[in-house]
Amino acid sequence: MFAPEWEEGCRHCSFWADNFNGTPVHLKHRDVTFVAISRAPLAKIEQFKRRMGWNFKWVSSAGTDFNYDYRVSFTPEEVAAGEYEHNYRVSKNTLTDHVGISAFYKDASGNLFHTYSAYERGVEPINGAYHFLDLMPKGRDEAGLDFTQAWVRHHDRYED
Repeated sequence: MFAPEWEEGCRHCSFWADNFNGTPVHLKHRDVTFVAISRAPLAKIEQFKRRMGWNFKWVSSAGTDFNYDYRVSFTPEEVAAGEYEHNYRVSKNTLTDHVGISAFYKDASGNLFHTYSAYERGVEPINGAYHFLDLMPKGRDEAGLDFTQAWVRHHDRYED
C-alpha cells in the first residue's frame, strides 16, 4: 500500500482504503480489530492518511519482515530477478509491493494464529465501490483500458 521509497500511497490500494473508514468501529463490537500495515515510515503514513481523510488504524512495519513473510513485499533481489512467489504462484513482476489481506486469531492464552490470506482478486470483497459498479449495466467498464484499474486515482485527484 505504501513502500518506503514512495512519496504517497499506491492509488490502487488507496481505492481499497477508501472503504476502510467507518468499518473498524463495527468490527470492534464483534471482537475484531482492523489494522492496515505498510513498510513506509510512520511519519509518511500519517501525512498521507491526513491528506486522504482516513481514520482507520494504519501502522508501519518498517524494519521488520512482516510484509515479506506474508508475500506482499519483495526483496531487491526478487525484484531484480523479475520473478517471485506471490498469490501462491510464481509471478513475473518487478513491483516492490502488492495488495494482500490476512487474518489472525489470538486465543485466550495469547497464542497468535495466521488463519487466512488473499491477494489480487481475492481482496475484492472489501471494496464496496466495485460491488456498486458490478450492479450497474456497464459493470466496471474496464474493457479497452491499458489495464483494469487504469481509471483509478487517489480520491482527491479526480477531475470533476
